[in-house]
Amino acid sequence: MSIDPNPTAMRVTAGVDWAKDDHAVCVVGDQGEVLDRFTVPHDAAGLKRMAAKLLRAGVEQVGIERGDGPVVQTLMHAGLTVFVIPPGQVKNLRSRYGSAGNKDDRFDAYVLADVVRTDVRRLRPMLVDSEQTIALRGSVRARRDLVTHRVAAANQLRAHLQLVFPAAATLFADIDSPITLTFLGRFTTQQAADWLSPKRLAVWLRSVSYSGGVDPAVLHARLLAAPRGVTGEPAGIHAGTTTALVAVLRTLTAQIQILAASIGEQLNAHPDAPIFTSLPRSGTVRAARLLAEIGDARGRFPTRESLTCLAGVAPSTRQSGKVKTVMFRWGADKQLRDALCDFAGDSRRANPWAADLYAKATARGCDHPHAVRILARAWAHIIWRCWQDNTPYNPATHGALQTLLNQNQPTAARPRG
Repeated sequence: MSIDPNPTAMRVTAGVDWAKDDHAVCVVGDQGEVLDRFTVPHDAAGLKRMAAKLLRAGVEQVGIERGDGPVVQTLMHAGLTVFVIPPGQVKNLRSRYGSAGNKDDRFDAYVLADVVRTDVRRLRPMLVDSEQTIALRGSVRARRDLVTHRVAAANQLRAHLQLVFPAAATLFADIDSPITLTFLGRFTTQQAADWLSPKRLAVWLRSVSYSGGVDPAVLHARLLAAPRGVTGEPAGIHAGTTTALVAVLRTLTAQIQILAASIGEQLNAHPDAPIFTSLPRSGTVRAARLLAEIGDARGRFPTRESLTCLAGVAPSTRQSGKVKTVMFRWGADKQLRDALCDFAGDSRRANPWAADLYAKATARGCDHPHAVRILARAWAHIIWRCWQDNTPYNPATHGALQTLLNQNQPTAARPRG
């Protein structure tokens, strides 16, 4: 039998240290030697040149710290296999090459390339979701960011009113509710609110279609009971701040509603929508968020535990000798964990199995976040199965739920013989 004098070609890998303005690239050979180093700007020409140089060098596999954006798209469109190695792992891997632990873009690019060379069997190639899912993820995250901004703006308005117009801060239930913002648009100062009587307040409430159900006399009593606000010339200056904050809240609320409508349209058009909308109390935005964060690339989560671990709802176990510790999993996709825990925490209000699992966790001494993570892990197993089988959740075929419901059925009285 003849022997091939060159049975294997030289394996070449690369690492890309992603940055805002430019990207450091390192190419290494099969013995870890540096074959090339270069930097490309973050523009169309630079990314095109990067892909061309990698292909000419014979690179097939690339390591990078970030799994989205134009850099990854360029690499994948060039036919390269991309491995995402999170920054936390890269930080730990630096100690393999030296004890200084210094951060350097060129060095990090080498670390990424060399880890792909030596540890490829431990890495999982990146799988990209469909463009439809990526767009939905962008809308969902943008809406969530706006909600966070709205909470901050509402807190700022509340703090401002407590100093200059305390009555307006507590007159209605929510500081950012439409009725509160409408009231502040008409009565910006204490002096303006002093014009109100129970009768005048009732007339004004009818004119703005108030539906809160609180008697105008009660609301007027709240105005009188609150500490007096600033009056005189300074009140007009403070009114400008009030008006500005109200305008910000109105704008944020309007844009959140626009995004929510867009999310609903995108969700209805997505082929995986029936899976996530079938979950209890998933609604529209919550179902869309679950879909967007889990994605539609089935190969990304080959097992249900791969989903629970990335979502951070599976505990991390550490053992040294006879000491075994089970602790919170810090290394996780925080967006995915938040989406899954948000759904799980509310599902117990509509699903007896979820309520029972949560109650058992709290009875064992788990606090609320821990109990929700336990419930989220159980739901992740169910969602993964539905997701892989492309089948909506059906309570009638949920074995644990049906067992619980049957246990709670009253035992029929036996006929006397």
